[in-house]
Amino acid sequence: MSRSQRLLDLIQILRRHRFPVTGLTLAAELNISVRTLYRDIATLQEQGANIQGEPGLGYILHPGFMLPPLMFSEDEIQALVLGSRWVSKRSDGQLSAAAKNALAKIAAVLPEDLRMSLESTTLLIGPADNSGADAALLPQIRQAIKDERKIEIVYRSLKNESSSRVIWPFALGYFEQVQILIAWCESRQSFRHFRTDCIISLKRRDERYPKRRQRLLKEWQDKEQISPQ
Repeated sequence: MSRSQRLLDLIQILRRHRFPVTGLTLAAELNISVRTLYRDIATLQEQGANIQGEPGLGYILHPGFMLPPLMFSEDEIQALVLGSRWVSKRSDGQLSAAAKNALAKIAAVLPEDLRMSLESTTLLIGPADNSGADAALLPQIRQAIKDERKIEIVYRSLKNESSSRVIWPFALGYFEQVQILIAWCESRQSFRHFRTDCIISLKRRDERYPKRRQRLLKEWQDKEQISPQ
């Protein structure tokens, strides 16, 4: 294993842990000596990584450290390109533009050989129909989820039955042809799934819902027996 790959692996290991990890544990996972580990940690600290700790007590990486772009492997770059292209074709205009901008920023700082790999990738995304009326509502839904605000919707089911509901939106599921809003429904007192293209109108309320969205997500995952991604 090259030293640059070892430093990258060390960063990734530290990112997985929320609490300090001992040098012995880190060295064993990387299959290196503790002395080599200390040198690697010192190198990362010199490069700007906010690693706190000392020998005998353990180490923790605080958020904010950005890896240099040359740390991306060719497969990782192709994964980024594929994901960005999927989002740009199958989401609303706001997210689509963000995906294209992110890809352009990555391309601007990549070394020439990796930039050529990005530009010449043969992983393509097929066309999608983004003409649905829900495209205008998706940014509002995402903002309500971010702010943990209740929303009031008028919803028409696939059986052409209309209803007005107050819901607590906490997640969006993106599928090939449709997006699903996952929320707690006050009228049904249970979790419900709403196709966003069936939402006729949406009104954001000023009041926050009483639970944090991460807690709602966990309760929904437990109910549906879904493992966290």
